[in-house]
Amino acid sequence: MIAVLLLLIMKQGAVSTVWYVTFENPNPCAVKGSSVEFRCSYNYPDEETVQQTLWSKGDLKDGNWIRDKLSVLPSYKNRTRYLGDQQHNCSLALHDLQYNDSGYYYFSFDTDRYGRRSKRSVYLSVTELRVRVNPRRVRAGDTVTLECRTSCELSSTVWLKDGRHPVTKPAFQAQEEDAGNYSCAVKGQESVQSEPVALDVWYFPLNVSVEVSPVGLLTVGSSVTLTCNSTVDLAADDYTWYREAVSSSSSLLQVGSGRVLSLPSVEVSHTGLYFCKARNRLRGNSSAKVLLTVEKADMNRFILLVGMGVKGIILLLLPVVIFCAWRRWRNSAADREKHSHVYENIRR
Repeated sequence: MIAVLLLLIMKQGAVSTVWYVTFENPNPCAVKGSSVEFRCSYNYPDEETVQQTLWSKGDLKDGNWIRDKLSVLPSYKNRTRYLGDQQHNCSLALHDLQYNDSGYYYFSFDTDRYGRRSKRSVYLSVTELRVRVNPRRVRAGDTVTLECRTSCELSSTVWLKDGRHPVTKPAFQAQEEDAGNYSCAVKGQESVQSEPVALDVWYFPLNVSVEVSPVGLLTVGSSVTLTCNSTVDLAADDYTWYREAVSSSSSLLQVGSGRVLSLPSVEVSHTGLYFCKARNRLRGNSSAKVLLTVEKADMNRFILLVGMGVKGIILLLLPVVIFCAWRRWRNSAADREKHSHVYENIRR
């Protein structure tokens, strides 16, 4: 009987002396400007009651290691939130992280009998996200690799283009639409992003064509404008215009530069096949050839135009002439009928 009582007393005494603080992740790493959670649990003898909990940060002052209460440090005002309770949860959230938040953090609690301080600590590392786009300037079709670097190990990171468009793969073959600014962020905290890095994609002009205004046969002295277009006009840095004689393909002459070629007063000598070449630092592409024909305004053409004008006037006046003739005929018939009635009355 005495042995059983001693065993119960020893067992009860063992339980009453058990207390500890456990940190789930004692070495968290977080990005500047983001938030972090210290997940923590604690235990104490059943007969004790927790009256106060406290988080502090370790600091070396005058050669002595001290613990400063977060609640009295001005730099932590409105940035901490105790997620735990006065039972067994001692988790803490720290928001809007700054570089000087890096360091050792401790948890302590007071019961109605004792004050207890954790011997171990949480060491927080505050880092920044550094982006590398390799290479930063590529040709369309080249492979681009995105790298997100930090001074410590983070949970999974994600990529964003222009701050809002998710990037599914950190390595891809660049196309025209991939040009833009790339940044990375910790998954779940996309609002805190790294400094963006620009990707410049070079591509050569595609589907080069010539637009002519006005369209049709030209006469000496008239004007015409030719415009060189491509699928993406910004792809071209330089435009060159050429004229090829209709009779000989070997006679090629450079006649201008720039996206628009204006001929304010054409001559017969301007007749020919025109095309433009759009190029950038990668390469150039040429348009199809368009034919410009310039003719003299000769007498036959003048007579033809006059004849067409006379014909038009006749067609306009013919209905008027027909109407007037019909009206005169009608009036004449009415007069003959009137004289016939007068003659019959006289005979009677």
